[in-house]
Amino acid sequence: MNSSAATFRAVPYMGVIYVVAEAVKLGFTNGDPDWCNLGQGQPEVGTIDGAPPRIDAMKIAPGDHAYGPVAGTQALRQAVADHYNRLYRAGHRSQYTADNVVISAGGRLALSRLLAALGNVVLGYQTPDYTAYEDMIAYHAHRVRPVLVATSAEDGFQVSASRFESVVRAHHLGAYLVSNPCNPTGQVLEETELERYLEVARTQGCTLLLDEFYSHFIYSADGTAGERPVSAARVVGDVDRDPVLIVDGLTKNFRYPGWRIGWIVGPRDVVEQVARAASAIDGGPPVATQRAALEVLAPERADQETRAVRSIFARKRHIMLEALRRLGVRVPCASRGTFYLWGDISRLPPPLNDADAFFRAALERRVMVVPGRFFDVNPTADRPPDPVYQSWVRFSFGPPEDNVRLGLARLEDLLRSAGRPLATGKRVVAR
Repeated sequence: MNSSAATFRAVPYMGVIYVVAEAVKLGFTNGDPDWCNLGQGQPEVGTIDGAPPRIDAMKIAPGDHAYGPVAGTQALRQAVADHYNRLYRAGHRSQYTADNVVISAGGRLALSRLLAALGNVVLGYQTPDYTAYEDMIAYHAHRVRPVLVATSAEDGFQVSASRFESVVRAHHLGAYLVSNPCNPTGQVLEETELERYLEVARTQGCTLLLDEFYSHFIYSADGTAGERPVSAARVVGDVDRDPVLIVDGLTKNFRYPGWRIGWIVGPRDVVEQVARAASAIDGGPPVATQRAALEVLAPERADQETRAVRSIFARKRHIMLEALRRLGVRVPCASRGTFYLWGDISRLPPPLNDADAFFRAALERRVMVVPGRFFDVNPTADRPPDPVYQSWVRFSFGPPEDNVRLGLARLEDLLRSAGRPLATGKRVVAR
């Protein structure tokens, strides 16, 4: 190792980034139609049935070449507040204002700002959950003590409100971080359960840090498109007093990941502290994309987009779920949100019952998936990896339907070549 390399720590890959890096070694490039990225963490970004036209141009004003406000433009902050009030706060006396919103250049940056603004607290988190939390939390290990709350298929990959209360009391949690809907399991804390969470948070002095980036990808119990988005904003009483911080943006729900527009919504005094943290971390988001975001959040357009998203992605969910089950992949808790299915491959023939072996074999057929071990969030690295994750894989139905079908057909061919007797049913046809 040279002297420069010795100066730096070994930075772990996020799951999706690792998958892409390994695929690149085999010739993958973004946009190559002969590759099927069933591991991708973004939704399809092109035209879909029922959605408004994609925005394909934005104006650059002379002032856009300068730094913008660290907390975001006043116009976008107010537009985000109006968006939440319209969707979730009708009939509530307490309403969000621009002062309750801080804009960031993407969701991971919003989360990084939020964790940087935490004081000396005990932070609860669950597994499996979003892979980037591991390093984000680890950056603040000198100040933030993480406490794991593990979930499993037996409890539906969810922490019930009663269990949440027990953990808060036992460990004196000052904050609790969770993605809802959850990446990778797709499980959703519905608003009745969120209300119970909030009551615990109020009485115990625990702040809820809710990553709601998939809040519009909601499906009914029968797999059809859900009626509406799910958010803790609907159960908040006083927006400036209730200990709830919501993180979201244009990345998933509005299918503009490349714009890097994220936000945090919460009590104004906390939002102010997060903005101060941003002044040292990143300096604020670009102004031009913030102005373009105003069009995305225009009420009629926003509603049309998310209705289309739920319809199209519910169809792809059905296609993938049926195909995986036919291949022998067990999906005990089918996704109620996100665009992922969390699959147990333990019943597949060896070596394909190991997530890394499955990942490598799929790569050889130009199909990408994410091994489950990346979702075993372990910020302090003070426990051995949980071997159960070697039997789990995250499958994404984020790509366009034709590409999802092609990837599933290739996985079927992989299982056939391994001698797997497939369940009876209609074979996936690559269009």
